[in-house]
Amino acid sequence: MVLESDELEALKLYEVDGLDQIRSAKKMKISQPTFARILGSAHKKVANAMINGMAIRIVKEVAKK
Repeated sequence: MVLESDELEALKLYEVDGLDQIRSAKKMKISQPTFARILGSAHKKVANAMINGMAIRIVKEVAKK
């Protein structure tokens, strides 16, 4: 299961830092509906991995030079 960097950031802001979706979206510089879609995708992937005993691979963005 692959978790993209934006999905990891959304989980961190919402679940770990305890920010609401509006504040989390502002920190990520995206709209709240976009944040909700990213968070939903992350929740689904993590739940699927946990229930099915799958590993989670985190893909980090590589800065372009």
